Amino acid sequence: MKSQVSDERPPRRPPVGGPCTTPPLIGRDREQRLFGELTAALGSGRSALVDVHGAPGLGRSTLLEHAADLARGAGVHVAAAQASWEETDLRHGVVAQLTAALAPAVVDLPPAHDLRPRPGLTAELCHAFLSAARTHPLMIVVDDVQWADTPSLRWLQALARRLSAAPLLLLTARSTVTPAGPDDRVEVRTLDDGRAVARHTLDLSPLSADGVGRMLADAFGEPAEPAFRDAAARVTDGNPAVLRAVAARFARHGWKPRVDHLPHLIDSAAEVVRERAARTLTALPGELLDVLRAIAVCGPAATADTVAAIAAPRTMSTRRALELLCGTGLLTGPDRPAFREPKAADVVLARMSAERREELYARAAERAQRAAVPDGALAGMLLGARVLGASWAVDVLRREAARHRATRRPAEAARLLQRALREPMAPHLRVRTLAELAAAVLPSAPEAADRHLRQALLTPADAAAGPAWVRAADLLVARGDVGAAQPLIAQVAARPQLRAPEQAALRALYWLSEHGQCDTAHALDRPPMPPLADHPEHPAEAAVAAWRAALQGRDIARTRRLARTALAPAAAGTTPLAAQAAACCALVLADDFTAAHAGLDAVLLRAEHADARAVAGATLVIRALARLYEGRPDEASAALDRAQELMPPHCWHPRMTSLLVALKTLIYLENGNVPNAERSIGLARTGCAEGGLGWAFLLYARGRTRLAAGHRDQALADLLECGRLLLARQAANPALLPWRSAAAAARGSDPHDGTAAALLAEERRLALSWGAPGVLARTLFATGGTGGPALLRPGTATPAGWQYRQALVALATAPLSGPDTIGPLLSSQARAGEAGAPGPEHPPAEDTAPPARTPAPPGTLTGAELRVATLAVQGLANRAIATELAVTPRTVELHLTKVYRKLGIQGRPELADALGRAPRENP
Repeated sequence: MKSQVSDERPPRRPPVGGPCTTPPLIGRDREQRLFGELTAALGSGRSALVDVHGAPGLGRSTLLEHAADLARGAGVHVAAAQASWEETDLRHGVVAQLTAALAPAVVDLPPAHDLRPRPGLTAELCHAFLSAARTHPLMIVVDDVQWADTPSLRWLQALARRLSAAPLLLLTARSTVTPAGPDDRVEVRTLDDGRAVARHTLDLSPLSADGVGRMLADAFGEPAEPAFRDAAARVTDGNPAVLRAVAARFARHGWKPRVDHLPHLIDSAAEVVRERAARTLTALPGELLDVLRAIAVCGPAATADTVAAIAAPRTMSTRRALELLCGTGLLTGPDRPAFREPKAADVVLARMSAERREELYARAAERAQRAAVPDGALAGMLLGARVLGASWAVDVLRREAARHRATRRPAEAARLLQRALREPMAPHLRVRTLAELAAAVLPSAPEAADRHLRQALLTPADAAAGPAWVRAADLLVARGDVGAAQPLIAQVAARPQLRAPEQAALRALYWLSEHGQCDTAHALDRPPMPPLADHPEHPAEAAVAAWRAALQGRDIARTRRLARTALAPAAAGTTPLAAQAAACCALVLADDFTAAHAGLDAVLLRAEHADARAVAGATLVIRALARLYEGRPDEASAALDRAQELMPPHCWHPRMTSLLVALKTLIYLENGNVPNAERSIGLARTGCAEGGLGWAFLLYARGRTRLAAGHRDQALADLLECGRLLLARQAANPALLPWRSAAAAARGSDPHDGTAAALLAEERRLALSWGAPGVLARTLFATGGTGGPALLRPGTATPAGWQYRQALVALATAPLSGPDTIGPLLSSQARAGEAGAPGPEHPPAEDTAPPARTPAPPGTLTGAELRVATLAVQGLANRAIATELAVTPRTVELHLTKVYRKLGIQGRPELADALGRAPRENP
C-alpha cells in the first residue's frame, strides 16, 4: 500500500508496490505488536481476520500500510485494494484490484477483465485465492470497506468463512461514521470441532496529549511546550492527519511550538479542517452535493425526509446518499444528518451563487414552517432566504429576536430584526421593529441605534404606531441625542392620527429634551409645539413640569405633587420612561429621597423589562446623583458603576458622557481624594460634548477640583461658565449645583469682596426660596472639606469664617415653618442625614438657637432691622450689608439709625451687647 491513502477520497490508488513511504506510527504500539504476532502465526499456517475501525484522520490507512510492510518483510504475499465511493456501483471493483496485484505471481487467478457476472463466480474466486495462499502465505488488505461494491463485499464475506482452509490474513478497515449494517459485516465461521479462526477488532482512538507531544517533537525536532502541546491536542481533537497538516503549516512559516504561537495554532487547525472538507467536496458528484447543501441550509432541523424533499436525489435513495456522505467523514450519521465540522457547511454553500443559495434557503424555510419547526431553526433558514413576502416570516424573526434579547445576545437579535425589515410589513409594525432593532444594536453601534430610532420617527403610519413612536422618542432622548430628537418629536406630535395620550407623551419628551440642548434655541427657531401647561392634566406632562419647576427652584410643594402624579401606578402605561426618570430627579432636588428611590426602582424595573438600556442607565445615574446628595458617596459610586456596566461609556451620547465624568469626579471629591478627582476630570478631554446640563455638571466638577488643588483663577472661570450655562436654561436652583458659593470661595476670603458676597447672598436667597432643608445645608457647606478656603464650622479651634457667619444670620432669620425649620438644617450629623443633607459636619443646633426673648424698654426690632444689626455686629460695612441683603446702602443706614434709637445706644461699639437684650418681632 502507498501513503497517498486518505479519508478525503482521492482517486483510487494503484496496487501496492515500491518502497515504504508511510509516516511513522505514534501511539499505536499495541496494534503494531498484534500485527507482528499475526504475521508470525501466518507462517505457521494460522489464519486471522482483523477489522480496523476509526474516525477519518485517525490513521486507519497508515496502520494498514505498516501491516503490509511488515508482512512483505516476512516474505508474505500482499494484495491490497482501496474501495472508493466512485466505484461503489462497479461490480467486483475491489476484486479486480486484488487480482491485478497478485496476477503476476499467481497464474491461477482469473484476469481482471474476466470478472463478468456468472453463476459460481464467487466460489471460483474464493478457490483461486485460497489456492494461492496454500502455495504461499497471503495477506489481503481492503481499505475503506464501507465503500466496497456489493459483489466484492459478498466475496469477502464468503472468503472470511473459509479462512481456516489456508494460511491467509484478511485485513479490512472501516470508518466509524458509517457503521456496518447486518448484511455488511465480515464474519468468520466456527469449525466443527469448536475451534474458530482468530478475529480481532481494533478501535482507533485519538492521540493522547503525550502522543501529540511525540508527533510535534518529531515534526519540529524539539519538544513542544506543555501548554502548546495541550492546546494542540484540544484544537485538533488528537487527529494525527490534522495535526500533521498543522505542523506542516507551522514549518512553512517558521513558527515554533511555543505558547506565543497559540493564535496561529487555532487559525491553522480551522484552516486545515476547511481544506480537508473542500478537497472532499471537489470529488463529490452533483447529487451528493445537493444533499449536503440541503443539510447545510436546514441546520439542526435537518431530517432524512426534509433532505429528500429539498435535494430530491434522482439516481439513488436519500438514505443511500446519506450513508455515502457519512463515509466521507463530513456527516455524523444518516438519521439526524449534521456536519461533523460546522465550518464545512459554509464551504458547501460558498460554492453556490447568491441567488441559488437564497432560493434554497427559502424552500427550506417554507417546508420547515409547514412542518412546525421551532422558531430557532426556522429563523436560521430565514436569515439566508430571499424575501418571502409572508407575514409569518416577520413574526418568527421578531419572536426569535426577542428571545435572543432576553438572553443577552443582542448581536444575534440585531441580525434577525434586520432580516425582518427586508420583508413587507404594516407601517406600524415597521416602526416597532425599528425601535426593537435600535435597542439590539445599542451595545455595539450606538450611532446606528440613533439612526434606526430617527428612521422610526420618520416612518409614516396610522394611529396604531403611536406607542412605537413614543418608545422611539423615549429611547432617543434617554441616550442623550436631544439635538436630533426634538424636531423629529415635534413633527410626530403634530400628526393628526395620534391619540391624546401619545400626543401628550410626545409633547412631554419634546420639552424634556429642551434642557439637554447644547445651546438654547430662540423661540422662532423652535418647531411649533404647544407650551407646557402650568397645570398639566396628563402624567407625562406633569413629570416634565415637575422637572422644570425643580430646575427653576419654584414652589417645592407643587413640584413634589406633580412628580408623584407622574410616578403613580396608573401613569405607568402612558408616561414615557425618560419622563418618569425626570420626575424622580425632581424629587431628588426636593429632598424627597424616599419617594425618589421608590420611583427609580419602578422605572428601572420597567426599563429592564422593555430592554431599554439607555433609560435603565439614565435611571442609575440619577440614583448615583441622589446618593451623592444624601452624603453617601460609596453608594453613589456603586450606582454609577452599575450604570456604566449596563451602558458602557461608548454607548452614551457625548452629552451624557460629560455627566458621567462629572459625577465620578464629585464622588472622589466627597471622599477627599483629590488626585483621583484630577485623573477623572482628565477623561473629559475626549468624548465629551460641550453644552447642555451634562457640560454644566462637568464644569462644576472641574471647578471644584481645581479649587481643591489651589488653582483659584481656573476654578473661578469654570464655575462662572457653569453658572452661565445653567442660567441660560433657567436652571437657577442651587439644589442642582451650588456653583455660586463655590465661585465665592474661589474668589478668596476677603470680607470686603462685594462680588463674593453677592454670589453667596443670591445662592442663599434661592435656597431659602426653594425651601428644601438638605439644599440649604449643601449650599452652606458647598466648599467645605475639599481644599481651598473651607467654610469653617463652629465648634472647631479656628473661629468661623465671615461667609459662614453671614450664612448663619441668613438662616437664623429665614421665615421657615413646619418641618423646614432652622433646627433640622443645622442639627447634628445624624439628624442631617435623616433630613437628606450630605455628609459634612453640621453646626450644633445650640449654636444657632435664637436668644431668649427678654423685653427691652426702648422698643422691639423688626425682622429687617435685626438682620441688618446682626450683620453689622459681624463687622460688615454698610455697602457689604446692602449687597448681602440685596438692598441699597441708604436702606441699611436707615435701618441702623432705627436700631440705635430703639436700643438706646450711640453706635456700633455698643450694638453687640444691646442686641442680646433686644426682643424680636415674630416674622
